Parts: sequence; C-alpha cells; structure tokens
Amino acid sequence: MDAAHFVLRAYLGFLWCFVRVVVRAPSGRQRFNVLGALNAVTHQLITVTNESYINSVSVGELLEKIAALGLSTPITVIMDNARYQRCRYVLEIAARLKIEVLFLPPYSPNLNLIERLWKFVKKQCLYNEYYESFQLFKLAITTCLSETTGRHKSALATLLTLDFQTF
Repeated sequence: MDAAHFVLRAYLGFLWCFVRVVVRAPSGRQRFNVLGALNAVTHQLITVTNESYINSVSVGELLEKIAALGLSTPITVIMDNARYQRCRYVLEIAARLKIEVLFLPPYSPNLNLIERLWKFVKKQCLYNEYYESFQLFKLAITTCLSETTGRHKSALATLLTLDFQTF
C-alpha cells in the first residue's frame, strides 16, 4: 500500500534539439491523489482517490475496501512509515478487520512493489503528454490504473515480480 500524488504539470521524458522548442504545459497546481493497495500475486489494484490530501481516514477507507473483498486467506498489508499510516486510528481499524500491518524499514521504498506501478503509470500516461483539462488528466490516470489486469497485464507481469535483491 502506498500513495501517489500526480500533479497536473509537464512531465518531460527526453528532449534534445538544436532549435528552441516550446513545450505546452498546463498552468496551476491541481493534484490527483491515489492511495492504492496492490495484491502481490494477482496484481489486483484497489484504490481510494481524492483531490485534496491522503490522510489516516483515506487509509482506513482503503482497509475497509480490502476487508470487503471477503478473502479467506490472512491479509497482510505492507506500508511505509508515513505518519498517516502509523497512527493509532489506522492500527485500530486494521486490528478490527483482522488485517496484519507490516511496516517497511525506513528509507526503503524500493521494497514496496506498488512503487513500480506508480513509475509505470507516470511513464504510460504522463511523460510527454499534454492534457487540456484536469478532468482529462484524471481520466488518463484512472484508465491506466483500471487496466492493470487487462491491457497492461503482460507489461506489468515482468515489472511487478517478487524478486528483490539485497546487497
């Protein structure tokens, strides 16, 4: 589980040229927040989205969605050390829903599988793209996320593996 904060701005992939190029970019600082939980085996994604802030209430809402799936196996949610995830409110909800919470060591986002998904989404629908409106921006992100087990399944199969190297 982790949050991604997508900001409506210019995301340049690569730009190399001999002449000056004007790149269209949106104005303002509108932000689309996605709090997601990714099933490490099936790659099923569950999300909570908003345009304000991700907080402990958002995490509680996501835990409720996970519990509502009615899985028969024990559930372990891996979280980083964000304050809104480590608070008493979230831990009480997790205990009530019988969800085990496992916190990653500090400064180790590379161990969180969903970070790879956020990078994939940015590459697929944000780099080198211009969106006329915030609604189109949100639609591109939600469409990409909704196709994790569909159109993007083969690309994500090699990216979202459980193979981690330690040094």
